[in-house]
Amino acid sequence: MALGFGKKANVVEANPNTITQDRGATHMRDPTLETGVYGYDTEKQGDPGRKLSRVGGTGVLGDSDAESEMSVGKQMEAESMNSIKYRTCSWQKTAALLFAEYICLAIMSFPYSYSVLGLVPGLILTVVTAALVLYTSLVLWEFCLRHPEVRDVCDLGQMLFYGWEWVWWATAVMFILNNTFIQGLHVLTGAKYLNTMTNHSVCTIGFSAIMTVITWICSLPRTFDTLSKLATVSAFFTFISVLLAAIFAGVEGKTGTAGYTLNSSDPTVPSGAPLVLIVPAAGTTFVNGLSAFLNISYTFIGQIALPSFIAEMKNPADFPKALWAITIAEVILFSLVGAVVYAYTGTQYNTAPAFGSLGNPVYKKVAFSFMIPTLIFLGVLYASLSARFIFFRLFEGTRHKGNHTVIGWASWAGILGVTWILAFIIAEVIPFFSDLLSLMSSLFDSFFGFIFWGMAYFRMREADYGPGWYTKRGIRGLWGTALNVVIILIGLFMLTAGTYASVESIVLGYEAAAFGGAFTCDNNGL
Repeated sequence: MALGFGKKANVVEANPNTITQDRGATHMRDPTLETGVYGYDTEKQGDPGRKLSRVGGTGVLGDSDAESEMSVGKQMEAESMNSIKYRTCSWQKTAALLFAEYICLAIMSFPYSYSVLGLVPGLILTVVTAALVLYTSLVLWEFCLRHPEVRDVCDLGQMLFYGWEWVWWATAVMFILNNTFIQGLHVLTGAKYLNTMTNHSVCTIGFSAIMTVITWICSLPRTFDTLSKLATVSAFFTFISVLLAAIFAGVEGKTGTAGYTLNSSDPTVPSGAPLVLIVPAAGTTFVNGLSAFLNISYTFIGQIALPSFIAEMKNPADFPKALWAITIAEVILFSLVGAVVYAYTGTQYNTAPAFGSLGNPVYKKVAFSFMIPTLIFLGVLYASLSARFIFFRLFEGTRHKGNHTVIGWASWAGILGVTWILAFIIAEVIPFFSDLLSLMSSLFDSFFGFIFWGMAYFRMREADYGPGWYTKRGIRGLWGTALNVVIILIGLFMLTAGTYASVESIVLGYEAAAFGGAFTCDNNGL
Protein backbone atom coordinates (compact mmCIF):
# COMPACT_ATOMS: atom_id res chain seq x y z
CA MET A 1 0.00 0.00 0.00
CA ALA A 2 2.17 2.82 -1.29
CA LEU A 3 2.03 6.23 0.28
CA GLY A 4 4.05 8.35 -2.10
CA PHE A 5 4.61 12.08 -1.72
CA GLY A 6 3.45 14.70 -4.14
CA LYS A 7 4.00 18.43 -4.28
CA LYS A 8 3.19 20.53 -1.26
CA ALA A 9 0.25 22.93 -1.44
CA ASN A 10 1.09 26.62 -1.53
CA VAL A 11 -0.04 28.87 1.30
CA VAL A 12 -2.15 31.85 0.27
CA GLU A 13 -1.30 34.95 2.29
CA ALA A 14 -3.90 37.40 1.03
CA ASN A 15 -6.98 36.07 2.80
CA PRO A 16 -6.69 34.57 6.30
CA ASN A 17 -9.68 32.38 5.55
CA THR A 18 -8.12 31.00 2.36
CA ILE A 19 -5.69 28.17 3.00
CA THR A 20 -4.56 26.47 -0.18
CA GLN A 21 -4.50 26.87 -3.89
CA ASP A 22 -3.84 23.90 -6.11
CA ARG A 23 -5.17 22.69 -9.45
CA GLY A 24 -6.72 26.10 -9.89
CA ALA A 25 -9.15 25.75 -6.99
CA THR A 26 -9.19 27.91 -3.89
CA HIS A 27 -10.25 26.16 -0.68
CA MET A 28 -11.81 28.16 2.13
CA ARG A 29 -10.51 27.59 5.61
CA ASP A 30 -12.95 26.33 8.21
CA PRO A 31 -11.17 26.12 11.60
CA THR A 32 -14.07 24.26 13.20
CA LEU A 33 -13.72 21.48 10.61
CA GLU A 34 -9.94 21.46 10.55
CA THR A 35 -9.97 21.15 14.36
CA GLY A 36 -6.86 22.90 15.38
CA VAL A 37 -4.36 22.21 12.60
CA TYR A 38 -3.64 25.91 12.33
CA GLY A 39 -0.82 27.39 14.30
CA TYR A 40 0.08 24.50 16.59
CA ASP A 41 3.73 23.99 17.41
CA THR A 42 4.81 21.36 19.96
CA GLU A 43 7.38 23.75 21.40
CA LYS A 44 5.42 27.00 21.24
CA GLN A 45 2.02 28.16 20.09
CA GLY A 46 2.42 29.77 16.71
CA ASP A 47 0.52 32.37 14.73
CA PRO A 48 -3.14 31.25 14.68
CA GLY A 49 -3.40 32.40 11.08
CA ARG A 50 -0.59 30.15 9.87
CA LYS A 51 -1.37 26.73 8.44
CA LEU A 52 1.29 24.17 9.28
CA SER A 53 2.48 22.34 6.18
CA ARG A 54 1.66 18.73 5.46
CA VAL A 55 4.65 16.41 5.45
CA GLY A 56 5.33 15.42 1.85
CA GLY A 57 1.95 15.37 0.14
CA THR A 58 0.57 12.02 -0.85
CA GLY A 59 -0.26 9.46 1.75
CA VAL A 60 -3.08 7.18 2.66
CA LEU A 61 -5.34 7.87 -0.30
CA GLY A 62 -2.56 8.11 -2.84
CA ASP A 63 -3.62 11.61 -3.93
CA SER A 64 -2.29 14.71 -2.18
CA ASP A 65 -5.16 16.92 -3.33
CA ALA A 66 -7.84 14.47 -2.25
CA GLU A 67 -6.15 14.03 1.11
CA SER A 68 -5.88 17.75 1.75
CA GLU A 69 -9.67 17.81 1.56
CA MET A 70 -10.07 14.97 4.10
CA SER A 71 -10.59 17.25 7.08
CA VAL A 72 -12.12 15.88 10.25
CA GLY A 73 -15.36 17.72 9.51
CA LYS A 74 -15.64 16.21 6.05
CA GLN A 75 -14.92 12.74 7.41
CA MET A 76 -17.76 13.21 9.91
CA GLU A 77 -20.02 14.51 7.16
CA ALA A 78 -19.19 11.51 4.95
CA GLU A 79 -20.26 9.05 7.65
CA SER A 80 -23.24 11.06 8.90
CA MET A 81 -25.73 8.76 7.16
CA ASN A 82 -24.03 5.56 8.38
CA SER A 83 -25.48 3.53 11.22
CA ILE A 84 -21.96 3.00 12.63
CA LYS A 85 -20.07 6.27 13.08
CA TYR A 86 -16.40 6.24 14.02
CA ARG A 87 -15.47 9.89 14.67
CA THR A 88 -17.57 10.11 17.81
CA CYS A 89 -15.10 10.23 20.73
CA SER A 90 -14.87 13.28 22.96
CA TRP A 91 -11.60 14.00 24.73
CA GLN A 92 -13.11 12.58 27.92
CA LYS A 93 -13.82 9.25 26.21
CA THR A 94 -10.35 9.26 24.71
CA ALA A 95 -8.96 9.92 28.19
CA ALA A 96 -10.83 6.84 29.40
CA LEU A 97 -9.14 4.78 26.68
CA LEU A 98 -5.74 6.18 27.68
CA PHE A 99 -6.36 5.49 31.37
CA ALA A 100 -7.33 1.90 30.57
CA GLU A 101 -4.26 1.46 28.36
CA TYR A 102 -1.74 2.84 30.86
CA ILE A 103 -3.29 2.20 34.29
CA CYS A 104 -2.88 -1.55 34.14
CA LEU A 105 -1.31 -4.59 35.77
CA ALA A 106 2.18 -3.40 34.78
CA ILE A 107 2.03 -0.88 37.65
CA MET A 108 2.59 -3.79 40.01
CA SER A 109 6.01 -4.47 38.50
CA PHE A 110 7.35 -1.04 39.54
CA PRO A 111 8.29 -2.26 43.05
CA TYR A 112 10.52 -4.87 41.40
CA SER A 113 12.16 -2.23 39.18
CA TYR A 114 12.79 0.00 42.20
CA SER A 115 14.32 -2.95 44.07
CA VAL A 116 16.90 -3.37 41.29
CA LEU A 117 17.55 0.27 40.42
CA GLY A 118 17.25 1.68 43.93
CA LEU A 119 14.37 3.90 45.04
CA VAL A 120 15.84 7.29 44.08
CA PRO A 121 17.09 6.37 40.56
CA GLY A 122 13.85 4.45 39.99
CA LEU A 123 11.68 7.46 40.84
CA ILE A 124 13.84 9.78 38.73
CA LEU A 125 13.61 7.45 35.72
CA THR A 126 9.83 7.23 36.21
CA VAL A 127 9.45 11.03 35.93
CA VAL A 128 11.95 11.40 33.06
CA THR A 129 10.36 8.59 31.03
CA ALA A 130 6.89 10.07 31.57
CA ALA A 131 8.11 13.49 30.36
CA LEU A 132 9.71 12.00 27.23
CA VAL A 133 6.60 9.99 26.38
CA LEU A 134 4.42 13.08 26.91
CA TYR A 135 6.61 15.12 24.55
CA THR A 136 6.75 12.46 21.83
CA SER A 137 2.99 11.95 22.11
CA LEU A 138 2.45 15.67 21.50
CA VAL A 139 4.69 15.44 18.43
CA LEU A 140 2.63 12.47 17.23
CA TRP A 141 -0.57 14.44 17.82
CA GLU A 142 0.72 17.41 15.84
CA PHE A 143 1.51 15.09 12.92
CA CYS A 144 -1.99 13.62 13.04
CA LEU A 145 -3.51 17.11 13.00
CA ARG A 146 -1.65 17.84 9.77
CA HIS A 147 -2.81 14.52 8.31
CA PRO A 148 -6.38 13.78 9.48
CA GLU A 149 -6.57 10.93 6.94
CA VAL A 150 -4.14 8.86 9.05
CA ARG A 151 -5.97 5.82 10.44
CA ASP A 152 -3.22 4.14 12.46
CA VAL A 153 0.51 4.07 13.11
CA CYS A 154 1.15 2.11 9.90
CA ASP A 155 -0.12 4.96 7.70
CA LEU A 156 1.91 7.38 9.77
CA GLY A 157 5.10 5.30 9.62
CA GLN A 158 5.24 5.26 5.86
CA MET A 159 4.71 9.00 5.67
CA LEU A 160 7.62 9.56 8.06
CA PHE A 161 10.03 7.56 5.91
CA TYR A 162 9.37 9.28 2.59
CA GLY A 163 6.60 7.03 1.33
CA TRP A 164 8.64 3.83 1.01
CA GLU A 165 6.22 0.95 0.65
CA TRP A 166 8.41 -1.50 2.53
CA VAL A 167 8.19 0.76 5.60
CA TRP A 168 4.40 0.38 5.59
CA TRP A 169 4.72 -3.40 5.47
CA ALA A 170 7.42 -3.47 8.14
CA THR A 171 5.35 -1.22 10.41
CA ALA A 172 2.27 -3.35 9.79
CA VAL A 173 4.13 -6.55 10.78
CA MET A 174 5.44 -4.91 13.97
CA PHE A 175 1.98 -3.51 14.70
CA ILE A 176 0.17 -6.86 14.38
CA LEU A 177 2.85 -8.83 16.23
CA ASN A 178 2.99 -6.29 19.05
CA ASN A 179 -0.78 -6.36 19.51
CA THR A 180 -1.03 -10.16 19.26
CA PHE A 181 1.71 -10.71 21.84
CA ILE A 182 0.01 -8.31 24.24
CA GLN A 183 -3.23 -10.27 23.71
CA GLY A 184 -1.31 -13.47 24.49
CA LEU A 185 0.11 -11.92 27.65
CA HIS A 186 -3.42 -11.19 28.88
CA VAL A 187 -4.54 -14.73 28.08
CA LEU A 188 -1.75 -16.03 30.33
CA THR A 189 -2.35 -13.39 33.01
CA GLY A 190 -6.05 -14.25 33.07
CA ALA A 191 -5.13 -17.90 33.56
CA LYS A 192 -2.76 -16.83 36.36
CA TYR A 193 -5.62 -15.01 38.08
CA LEU A 194 -8.01 -17.97 37.77
CA ASN A 195 -5.33 -20.33 39.10
CA THR A 196 -4.72 -18.00 42.04
CA MET A 197 -8.39 -17.69 42.92
CA THR A 198 -9.25 -21.41 42.56
CA ASN A 199 -6.01 -22.92 43.82
CA HIS A 200 -5.43 -24.49 40.40
CA SER A 201 -8.73 -26.31 40.15
CA VAL A 202 -8.47 -26.66 36.35
CA CYS A 203 -5.62 -27.26 33.93
CA THR A 204 -3.97 -23.95 33.04
CA ILE A 205 -4.69 -24.56 29.34
CA GLY A 206 -8.40 -24.68 30.18
CA PHE A 207 -8.21 -21.39 32.06
CA SER A 208 -6.35 -19.84 29.10
CA ALA A 209 -9.07 -21.06 26.72
CA ILE A 210 -11.79 -19.59 28.97
CA MET A 211 -9.96 -16.28 29.04
CA THR A 212 -9.63 -16.32 25.24
CA VAL A 213 -13.37 -16.77 24.72
CA ILE A 214 -14.28 -14.05 27.24
CA THR A 215 -11.91 -11.51 25.70
CA TRP A 216 -13.10 -12.32 22.16
CA ILE A 217 -16.70 -11.59 23.17
CA CYS A 218 -15.70 -8.33 24.85
CA SER A 219 -13.77 -7.29 21.72
CA LEU A 220 -16.85 -7.24 19.49
CA PRO A 221 -17.81 -3.51 19.79
CA ARG A 222 -16.62 -1.77 16.64
CA THR A 223 -16.05 1.80 17.82
CA PHE A 224 -13.79 3.31 20.47
CA ASP A 225 -16.79 5.32 21.62
CA THR A 226 -18.39 2.08 22.84
CA LEU A 227 -15.13 0.64 24.18
CA SER A 228 -14.54 3.82 26.19
CA LYS A 229 -17.36 2.78 28.53
CA LEU A 230 -15.58 -0.50 29.26
CA ALA A 231 -12.33 1.46 29.55
CA THR A 232 -13.76 3.63 32.31
CA VAL A 233 -14.71 0.58 34.34
CA SER A 234 -11.31 -0.99 33.71
CA ALA A 235 -9.33 2.08 34.83
CA PHE A 236 -11.47 2.58 37.94
CA PHE A 237 -11.13 -1.01 39.15
CA THR A 238 -7.39 -1.04 38.40
CA PHE A 239 -6.96 2.08 40.53
CA ILE A 240 -8.81 0.38 43.39
CA SER A 241 -6.71 -2.77 42.92
CA VAL A 242 -3.29 -1.10 43.17
CA LEU A 243 -4.50 1.16 45.98
CA LEU A 244 -5.63 -1.89 47.96
CA ALA A 245 -2.29 -3.60 47.30
CA ALA A 246 -0.42 -0.62 48.75
CA ILE A 247 -2.78 -0.42 51.75
CA PHE A 248 -2.57 -4.15 52.44
CA ALA A 249 1.24 -4.04 52.24
CA GLY A 250 1.19 -1.33 54.90
CA VAL A 251 -1.33 -3.20 57.08
CA GLU A 252 0.77 -6.38 56.97
CA GLY A 253 3.90 -4.47 57.83
CA LYS A 254 7.41 -5.56 56.96
CA THR A 255 7.10 -8.84 58.88
CA GLY A 256 3.90 -9.86 57.09
CA THR A 257 5.45 -9.98 53.63
CA ALA A 258 5.15 -13.29 51.79
CA GLY A 259 8.25 -15.40 52.41
CA TYR A 260 9.44 -13.35 55.39
CA THR A 261 11.90 -15.21 57.61
CA LEU A 262 13.81 -13.58 60.43
CA ASN A 263 16.81 -15.90 60.12
CA SER A 264 17.60 -18.66 57.68
CA SER A 265 20.45 -21.15 57.72
CA ASP A 266 20.05 -21.63 53.97
CA PRO A 267 21.92 -18.84 52.14
CA THR A 268 19.66 -19.26 49.09
CA VAL A 269 16.54 -18.43 51.13
CA PRO A 270 15.88 -14.67 51.70
CA SER A 271 15.76 -13.66 55.36
CA GLY A 272 15.83 -10.66 57.62
CA ALA A 273 13.85 -7.42 57.58
CA PRO A 274 12.86 -6.20 54.09
CA LEU A 275 15.79 -4.27 52.67
CA VAL A 276 15.00 -0.97 50.94
CA LEU A 277 17.80 0.34 48.72
CA ILE A 278 18.18 4.02 47.95
CA VAL A 279 20.67 3.26 45.16
CA PRO A 280 21.39 0.00 43.28
CA ALA A 281 23.05 -2.76 45.28
CA ALA A 282 26.73 -3.38 44.69
CA GLY A 283 27.18 -6.01 42.01
CA THR A 284 23.94 -5.27 40.15
CA THR A 285 24.55 -6.55 36.63
CA PHE A 286 24.04 -4.54 33.46
CA VAL A 287 21.38 -6.99 32.26
CA ASN A 288 19.39 -6.76 35.51
CA GLY A 289 19.63 -2.97 35.69
CA LEU A 290 18.68 -2.52 32.06
CA SER A 291 15.78 -4.95 32.35
CA ALA A 292 14.42 -2.98 35.31
CA PHE A 293 14.73 0.30 33.39
CA LEU A 294 13.09 -1.18 30.30
CA ASN A 295 10.27 -2.48 32.49
CA ILE A 296 9.51 1.12 33.50
CA SER A 297 9.84 2.36 29.93
CA TYR A 298 7.56 -0.28 28.42
CA THR A 299 4.81 0.60 30.89
CA PHE A 300 4.81 4.22 29.70
CA ILE A 301 5.24 3.53 25.98
CA GLY A 302 1.82 3.26 24.37
CA GLN A 303 2.08 5.60 21.40
CA ILE A 304 1.31 2.72 19.03
CA ALA A 305 -2.40 3.17 19.84
CA LEU A 306 -2.58 6.97 19.79
CA PRO A 307 -3.04 7.54 16.01
CA SER A 308 -5.97 5.11 16.09
CA PHE A 309 -7.52 6.96 19.05
CA ILE A 310 -7.05 10.37 17.42
CA ALA A 311 -8.60 9.04 14.19
CA GLU A 312 -11.90 8.53 16.03
CA MET A 313 -12.05 11.84 17.90
CA LYS A 314 -14.67 14.44 17.05
CA ASN A 315 -12.19 17.18 17.82
CA PRO A 316 -8.57 15.98 17.73
CA ALA A 317 -7.40 19.41 18.91
CA ASP A 318 -8.62 18.40 22.39
CA PHE A 319 -6.33 15.37 22.56
CA PRO A 320 -3.68 17.07 24.79
CA LYS A 321 -6.31 17.41 27.54
CA ALA A 322 -6.57 13.62 27.69
CA LEU A 323 -2.80 13.25 27.36
CA TRP A 324 -1.96 15.60 30.22
CA ALA A 325 -4.57 13.95 32.46
CA ILE A 326 -3.14 10.47 31.99
CA THR A 327 0.50 11.62 32.32
CA ILE A 328 -0.11 13.37 35.65
CA ALA A 329 -2.06 10.36 36.94
CA GLU A 330 0.67 7.96 35.78
CA VAL A 331 3.50 9.78 37.53
CA ILE A 332 1.59 10.06 40.81
CA LEU A 333 0.15 6.54 40.84
CA PHE A 334 3.19 4.66 39.51
CA SER A 335 5.56 6.44 41.89
CA LEU A 336 3.41 6.19 45.01
CA VAL A 337 2.30 2.58 44.57
CA GLY A 338 5.75 1.44 43.50
CA ALA A 339 7.50 3.18 46.40
CA VAL A 340 4.99 2.20 49.10
CA VAL A 341 4.82 -1.47 48.14
CA TYR A 342 8.60 -1.64 47.78
CA ALA A 343 9.11 0.00 51.17
CA TYR A 344 7.14 -2.81 52.85
CA THR A 345 8.20 -5.80 50.74
CA GLY A 346 11.84 -4.87 50.26
CA THR A 347 14.37 -6.26 47.84
CA GLN A 348 14.46 -9.85 49.10
CA TYR A 349 10.75 -10.66 49.00
CA ASN A 350 9.68 -8.72 45.96
CA THR A 351 7.69 -10.39 43.19
CA ALA A 352 6.33 -9.20 39.85
CA PRO A 353 3.44 -8.55 39.88
CA ALA A 354 3.71 -7.37 43.47
CA PHE A 355 0.43 -9.01 44.51
CA GLY A 356 2.53 -12.11 45.15
CA SER A 357 4.47 -10.21 47.84
CA LEU A 358 1.37 -9.93 50.04
CA GLY A 359 1.62 -12.53 52.79
CA ASN A 360 -2.08 -12.74 53.62
CA PRO A 361 -3.83 -14.92 50.97
CA VAL A 362 -7.10 -13.03 51.47
CA TYR A 363 -5.41 -9.66 50.90
CA LYS A 364 -3.72 -11.01 47.79
CA LYS A 365 -6.91 -12.41 46.30
CA VAL A 366 -9.01 -9.34 47.10
CA ALA A 367 -6.49 -6.89 45.60
CA PHE A 368 -5.87 -9.09 42.56
CA SER A 369 -9.61 -9.56 41.97
CA PHE A 370 -10.14 -5.86 41.32
CA MET A 371 -7.70 -6.24 38.43
CA ILE A 372 -10.14 -8.47 36.49
CA PRO A 373 -11.53 -5.71 34.21
CA THR A 374 -8.08 -4.62 33.03
CA LEU A 375 -6.95 -8.24 32.54
CA ILE A 376 -9.80 -8.47 30.05
CA PHE A 377 -9.96 -4.96 28.61
CA LEU A 378 -6.33 -4.29 27.73
CA GLY A 379 -6.18 -7.39 25.55
CA VAL A 380 -9.53 -6.32 24.07
CA LEU A 381 -8.14 -2.90 23.22
CA TYR A 382 -5.15 -4.25 21.32
CA ALA A 383 -7.31 -6.85 19.56
CA SER A 384 -9.55 -4.00 18.42
CA LEU A 385 -6.54 -2.09 17.06
CA SER A 386 -5.50 -5.08 14.94
CA ALA A 387 -9.05 -5.84 13.81
CA ARG A 388 -9.79 -2.29 12.66
CA PHE A 389 -6.42 -2.15 10.86
CA ILE A 390 -7.45 -5.17 8.77
CA PHE A 391 -11.18 -4.48 8.60
CA PHE A 392 -10.85 -0.87 7.40
CA ARG A 393 -8.55 -1.89 4.58
CA LEU A 394 -10.79 -4.73 3.46
CA PHE A 395 -14.02 -2.70 3.51
CA GLU A 396 -12.97 0.91 2.92
CA GLY A 397 -15.50 2.55 0.61
CA THR A 398 -18.13 -0.17 1.09
CA ARG A 399 -21.36 -0.10 3.07
CA HIS A 400 -20.06 -2.87 5.32
CA LYS A 401 -17.65 -0.53 7.08
CA GLY A 402 -20.22 1.91 8.40
CA ASN A 403 -23.42 -0.12 8.56
CA HIS A 404 -24.85 -3.19 10.28
CA THR A 405 -24.50 -5.88 7.62
CA VAL A 406 -24.11 -9.62 7.98
CA ILE A 407 -20.88 -9.56 5.98
CA GLY A 408 -19.52 -6.66 8.01
CA TRP A 409 -20.24 -8.16 11.42
CA ALA A 410 -19.21 -11.68 10.41
CA SER A 411 -15.91 -10.37 9.05
CA TRP A 412 -15.28 -8.25 12.15
CA ALA A 413 -15.98 -11.17 14.49
CA GLY A 414 -13.91 -13.50 12.31
CA ILE A 415 -10.89 -11.19 12.25
CA LEU A 416 -11.05 -10.83 16.03
CA GLY A 417 -11.40 -14.59 16.41
CA VAL A 418 -8.27 -15.22 14.36
CA THR A 419 -6.22 -12.73 16.42
CA TRP A 420 -7.34 -14.33 19.68
CA ILE A 421 -6.68 -17.88 18.47
CA LEU A 422 -3.18 -16.83 17.40
CA ALA A 423 -2.63 -15.11 20.76
CA PHE A 424 -3.72 -18.26 22.61
CA ILE A 425 -1.46 -20.52 20.54
CA ILE A 426 1.58 -18.25 20.81
CA ALA A 427 1.17 -17.85 24.55
CA GLU A 428 0.87 -21.61 25.09
CA VAL A 429 3.47 -22.85 22.60
CA ILE A 430 6.42 -20.60 23.49
CA PRO A 431 7.85 -21.70 26.86
CA PHE A 432 9.74 -18.44 27.41
CA PHE A 433 6.82 -16.24 26.45
CA SER A 434 7.43 -13.49 29.05
CA ASP A 435 11.04 -13.09 27.97
CA LEU A 436 10.03 -13.19 24.32
CA LEU A 437 7.53 -10.41 25.05
CA SER A 438 10.40 -8.33 26.45
CA LEU A 439 12.39 -9.06 23.30
CA MET A 440 9.52 -7.96 21.06
CA SER A 441 9.11 -4.81 23.14
CA SER A 442 12.80 -3.97 22.68
CA LEU A 443 12.46 -4.42 18.93
CA PHE A 444 9.14 -2.60 18.48
CA ASP A 445 8.87 -0.01 21.26
CA SER A 446 12.19 1.47 20.20
CA PHE A 447 10.41 2.60 17.02
CA PHE A 448 6.88 3.21 18.31
CA GLY A 449 8.10 4.91 21.47
CA PHE A 450 10.99 7.05 20.28
CA ILE A 451 12.52 6.73 16.79
CA PHE A 452 9.30 7.44 14.88
CA TRP A 453 8.57 10.64 16.78
CA GLY A 454 12.07 12.03 16.52
CA MET A 455 11.72 11.53 12.76
CA ALA A 456 8.25 13.14 12.85
CA TYR A 457 9.66 16.25 14.49
CA PHE A 458 12.37 16.64 11.83
CA ARG A 459 9.94 16.01 8.95
CA MET A 460 7.42 18.56 10.23
CA ARG A 461 9.96 21.30 10.90
CA GLU A 462 11.51 20.79 7.48
CA ALA A 463 8.05 21.02 5.90
CA ASP A 464 7.35 24.27 7.79
CA TYR A 465 10.67 26.07 7.37
CA GLY A 466 12.51 24.34 4.53
CA PRO A 467 16.14 23.15 4.40
CA GLY A 468 18.30 24.40 7.24
CA TRP A 469 15.23 24.97 9.40
CA TYR A 470 17.20 24.43 12.61
CA THR A 471 19.24 27.57 11.91
CA LYS A 472 16.16 29.66 11.12
CA ARG A 473 14.42 29.12 14.44
CA GLY A 474 17.18 30.33 16.76
CA ILE A 475 17.55 28.65 20.12
CA ARG A 476 14.25 26.78 19.70
CA GLY A 477 15.55 25.14 16.54
CA LEU A 478 18.82 24.09 18.16
CA TRP A 479 17.09 22.90 21.33
CA GLY A 480 14.48 20.94 19.36
CA THR A 481 17.15 19.36 17.19
CA ALA A 482 19.26 18.29 20.17
CA LEU A 483 16.27 16.90 22.09
CA ASN A 484 14.99 14.84 19.18
CA VAL A 485 18.43 13.49 18.34
CA VAL A 486 18.56 12.28 21.96
CA ILE A 487 15.09 10.74 21.57
CA ILE A 488 16.21 8.82 18.48
CA LEU A 489 19.39 7.69 20.27
CA ILE A 490 17.29 6.43 23.21
CA GLY A 491 15.25 4.40 20.72
CA LEU A 492 18.42 2.98 19.16
CA PHE A 493 19.74 2.15 22.65
CA MET A 494 16.55 0.24 23.43
CA LEU A 495 16.76 -1.51 20.07
CA THR A 496 20.34 -2.70 20.64
CA ALA A 497 21.03 -2.93 24.37
CA GLY A 498 17.43 -3.83 25.17
CA THR A 499 17.46 -6.64 22.63
CA TYR A 500 20.76 -7.89 24.06
CA ALA A 501 19.38 -7.89 27.62
CA SER A 502 16.24 -9.75 26.54
CA VAL A 503 18.18 -12.40 24.61
CA GLU A 504 20.60 -12.80 27.51
CA SER A 505 17.64 -13.32 29.86
CA ILE A 506 16.31 -16.09 27.61
CA VAL A 507 19.75 -17.76 27.52
CA LEU A 508 20.08 -17.60 31.31
CA GLY A 509 16.57 -19.02 31.68
CA TYR A 510 17.47 -22.02 29.57
CA GLU A 511 20.70 -22.54 31.50
CA ALA A 512 18.74 -22.52 34.77
CA ALA A 513 16.04 -24.82 33.33
CA ALA A 514 13.49 -22.15 34.28
CA PHE A 515 11.18 -22.68 31.31
CA GLY A 516 8.35 -25.17 31.18
CA GLY A 517 6.97 -26.97 28.17
CA ALA A 518 4.39 -26.08 25.56
CA PHE A 519 0.68 -26.42 26.43
CA THR A 520 1.45 -27.24 30.03
CA CYS A 521 -1.12 -27.70 32.81
CA ASP A 522 1.33 -26.50 35.47
CA ASN A 523 -0.01 -24.02 38.00
CA ASN A 524 1.08 -20.44 37.17
CA GLY A 525 -0.86 -18.82 40.03
CA LEU A 526 0.65 -16.36 42.49
